[in-house]
Amino acid sequence: MNTRQQQLEAFGRLLDIMDDLREKCPWDKKQTLESLRHLTIEETYELGDAILDNDLQEIKKELGDLLLHIVFYAKIGSETNDFDIADVANSICDKLIDRHPHIYGDVIVADEEEVKQNWEKLKLKEGKKSVLEGVPKSLPALVKASRIQDKVKGVGFDWEEPHQVWDKVQEELTELQVEVNAGNQDKIEAEFGDVLFSMINYARFLKVNPEDALERTNKKFMKRFMYLESKAGELGKPLADMTLAEMDVFWEEAKKL
Repeated sequence: MNTRQQQLEAFGRLLDIMDDLREKCPWDKKQTLESLRHLTIEETYELGDAILDNDLQEIKKELGDLLLHIVFYAKIGSETNDFDIADVANSICDKLIDRHPHIYGDVIVADEEEVKQNWEKLKLKEGKKSVLEGVPKSLPALVKASRIQDKVKGVGFDWEEPHQVWDKVQEELTELQVEVNAGNQDKIEAEFGDVLFSMINYARFLKVNPEDALERTNKKFMKRFMYLESKAGELGKPLADMTLAEMDVFWEEAKKL
């Protein structure tokens, strides 16, 4: 692996290239914080895909793309004299030191859970009125539910045992079925949301990341369905013209692959 000096030189090289692009490239010159935002989100999802695929070479490339975006934002900030890359780095360094008193202070912790609890308490001392202020409003609902539950757990608002959470899942499923039978669409949606929220909570107790779990299932389904499509293509028969029984033969084959 590279030495610390080589790492710093590589980062300096990226900063120099960013300076060049911002000065000379028509596209890069036009970019703003707002125009880059959706691209950054897209790059983050691409990194997430590479991680789920355990593709280390792709992870390296996607990390580079994200690092470019961070440097790009800092460059734009420096042009308005609001902040530069040193301010960005020092800001996170200061935060990490302040929030790890068990490393940089005299606080003693027993395990990971105490670290998390201290983290949320320290954030409140910094002036936040609610532990939920740190949950981005634009997060996808499933990820947001998971983060909400992590946050409140950090201040002790949580179930004690997994079976209690599973009981809550069963309770919410029963309530959902009542509304399904009644045919009230608004209440069905509300109860369905409660079921999902409780399932995400249960996933946390099982130490399963619900977003990752669902995405793995998405990938698995897509792979099997595309196998089904390819087999139908070999037969020269559109899927719409096949019976479910015919499709199920290839589906079962796909599951065995």
